[in-house]
Amino acid sequence: MSKLMEQLLAESENGLSALKQGSIVKGIIAEIRDDEVVIDVGGKSEGVVPASEFPNIEEVQVGDEVDVLVEKPEDRSGAPVISYDKAQQRKNWETIVAECQEGSVRTGIVKSKVKGGLVVSMGIDAFLPASQIDVIPPKNLDQYVGQTYEFKILKINTERKNLVISRRELIEEQRAEKRRALLETIKVGDKIRGNVKNITDYGAFIDLDGLDGLLHITDMSWGRVTHPSEILKVGEPIEVMVTEIDRERERVSLGLKQCTVNPWEDIIVRFPVGAKVHGKVVNLVQYGAFVEIEPGVEGLVHVTELSWTKRITKPSDVLKIGQEVDAVILGVNKEEQKISLGIRQLEANPWEMVPHNYPVGARVHGKVRNLTAFGAFVELEEGIDGMVHVSDMSWTKRIAKPEEFVKKGQEVEAIVLDVDASQQRISLGMKQCTEDPWSEIDRTYHIGDVVSGKVAKIANFGAFVELPDGIDGLVHISQISEERVEKVGDVLKKGDEVSARVIKIDKEERRIGLSIKAANYDESKFKAEVNAFDRVRTTSDKKDAAGTASSEGDKNLNSLGDLLDNL
Repeated sequence: MSKLMEQLLAESENGLSALKQGSIVKGIIAEIRDDEVVIDVGGKSEGVVPASEFPNIEEVQVGDEVDVLVEKPEDRSGAPVISYDKAQQRKNWETIVAECQEGSVRTGIVKSKVKGGLVVSMGIDAFLPASQIDVIPPKNLDQYVGQTYEFKILKINTERKNLVISRRELIEEQRAEKRRALLETIKVGDKIRGNVKNITDYGAFIDLDGLDGLLHITDMSWGRVTHPSEILKVGEPIEVMVTEIDRERERVSLGLKQCTVNPWEDIIVRFPVGAKVHGKVVNLVQYGAFVEIEPGVEGLVHVTELSWTKRITKPSDVLKIGQEVDAVILGVNKEEQKISLGIRQLEANPWEMVPHNYPVGARVHGKVRNLTAFGAFVELEEGIDGMVHVSDMSWTKRIAKPEEFVKKGQEVEAIVLDVDASQQRISLGMKQCTEDPWSEIDRTYHIGDVVSGKVAKIANFGAFVELPDGIDGLVHISQISEERVEKVGDVLKKGDEVSARVIKIDKEERRIGLSIKAANYDESKFKAEVNAFDRVRTTSDKKDAAGTASSEGDKNLNSLGDLLDNL
């Protein structure tokens, strides 16, 4: 073997013996390719390192000497497996252990995203938990990759040779400094910029670069705000005014509307009573509609001010939120920040013409629109009703319920009895369309007349008989038969045709008493019955006043008293 071959073999053996697994050796950069760097470490062949292991590959040149970590002396092809990055990390780890301690601050570059956080390169790879990235844990971690920040070392694990770091703690410390500085300098009335940090039902928290201030919902706008999210978004910049400061508790109250002119200051000048305005319906409630007539200024249209004639029970029947409407200013209360509006005032009030169109005494026609317990409403024209009380429906019938006399939708004739345009009321009478039969009752009926009629109603005390002219006469139970009657219904039925004799006429009380049993009496016997009837009535009144009716006879007298009371 020649001396040259022996020398090369010796150099090769010496090189291999230097490449021990886990050792750090020096190498020479032999070639720089697109995505890898070839390094000569003195072995049988050169090692290859990914270009990504060099933080600044542009600064690397052929011929540079670098330290690399031997992961394997050689692979299957005989080339050494080496790493530039791991060599640097081992050297940097030793430096960090020697120079740093928990709580110290170092600069690093976010290298990649991993499960639960980020990997940060600061000479060695350190773990940054997601909860330690920022004051508010971010949803998108990709935005941090490639960024350079300062980090606080939370934990050094020498056994596992890793670091746990935090960016959040540094931010909180910086915010605390800024918060103290801000609290020392700001004063009530200052305008200050910040960012919307959080939104709640009652307001929003504004980040004032280290100090959180509360912007209450009532201080967001001079107008109506149902929820803060209507006008604010998380993260957006905003200018607010300082309205209150509590330095001891480090709390600041803010106002957004205070940054603008209060629209209620000259409200009376800008919106005088009687002025016509245009606005948008912003809220509907049971008693009316709120209309925004300019930003921050709303007026209420009460349900009664929506129409002169339509009977509106719910504003939502005629208006919708967002609908644009015209209205008239009815009243302004600057102190309470209230404006009353009217929509019906845009048109002429039809009730102003009612006294002219429907004077007292006029005969009118209309349709029964509605029935109540006390009467019937008759529509005279669209939106104009008159009311017929039950007492004004008939001269002769005692009407307990309006539906006994009229039906809904029925066309009726009536006389105007009274008009109150201010209260929008018209009183009508149906019975006034005919003559009162009681005014001529003395000419129509006399004591002793024999009359015929139909049983119209059965009561405990007797039966009502409808006479030809519509007048009802009452046959008391004692006047039905010569024999004692225990129950009226046992003898008489509704609809029965009967003949009876007029035994009593009371024009003032509008009562006629009839007697079926006396229908065939002769004159002398009938007069005796009338006299007995009168005596019974007089005695009954005295007994009732003294409260001494106790015998069976007294009970009969009381029944006769009831008789006349119901005539």
